[in-house]
Amino acid sequence: MTSTLPKNAKVVNKYLSAKIDGKPDELYSAAAHLIVNGGKRLRPYLVIKSCQMLGGSIRDTLPAGAAIEMIHNFTLVHDDIMDNDEMRHGVPTVHTKFGMPLAILAGDVLFSKAFEIISIDNVRDKTTSSLLVARLAKACVDVCEGQVLDIKMAGGKKIPTESEYIKMVEKKTSALFEVSCAMGAICAKGSTKDISNLATFGKNLGVAFQITDDYIGVLGDPKITKKPVGNDLREGKKSLPILLAIQKADKKSKRTILNVFGNPKATKKQINDAVDAMRSLEIEKDVRDKAMQYAEKAIKSLASYSGPAKKELISLLDFVVKRSL
Repeated sequence: MTSTLPKNAKVVNKYLSAKIDGKPDELYSAAAHLIVNGGKRLRPYLVIKSCQMLGGSIRDTLPAGAAIEMIHNFTLVHDDIMDNDEMRHGVPTVHTKFGMPLAILAGDVLFSKAFEIISIDNVRDKTTSSLLVARLAKACVDVCEGQVLDIKMAGGKKIPTESEYIKMVEKKTSALFEVSCAMGAICAKGSTKDISNLATFGKNLGVAFQITDDYIGVLGDPKITKKPVGNDLREGKKSLPILLAIQKADKKSKRTILNVFGNPKATKKQINDAVDAMRSLEIEKDVRDKAMQYAEKAIKSLASYSGPAKKELISLLDFVVKRSL
């Protein structure tokens, strides 16, 4: 992944820059803000590699790859507004830098431009265009539904079950991974089976990604996360590593963890004790095993394919599961 992604990212970035340009200047500066200040272009990479695996080219994927990156950044702008976050990618969030009204409009521009470019830009026929639009629209609905599930989960007193957590992740996070791979197959004019297989790969990759991300958010190295260890625990995020720890802990350890969970006034000692309790429960192994279960499902969906692009997709999956654990 590391050798191919930067080159592909440059191609996508050039295309994106041309599309997020217009007047008034401040609107398009706000729309481009997060895009020009970070991001690995992971979702466009999935579009590109899924297409190449089926015999297509990067050129075939540029509108779809740029569209998915716009939608991803649209969700980031709105997430930051809902969470009242002030920083992302090491820079001020869009609403912090440009103000709330312009941030909302910038998100709307990104959303609208995404559908504009897959409708009219370099799409070879109306069938391809309509399939891309339908897939992306469904993914956007899924993300909205997943966000509401997440809000309800965060606001409720009940600790969600693992299946409730996975359902939320499949919609909020996995939907864009799933549609990225599906759109790559569509750009290559793959069969219905091809589209289904690639979508399954993306969906399971997305779950593995979020499970791993949630572990890093609780017990990851602060030098990498740029957040204090135990941050997500103190913030009361109902992520899988925390759910597993609460389920697995004895009374003493459970009390130690719950004393910090959702407690912004927790002391450094309380946080360290809770983190130590989670580590003693070998939560890392449990999380890795869960992530690997979804990784194996993803790999299985590509069993009938071969070639360099498949190897790169599997390499990406391996990176996602093993990063910083």
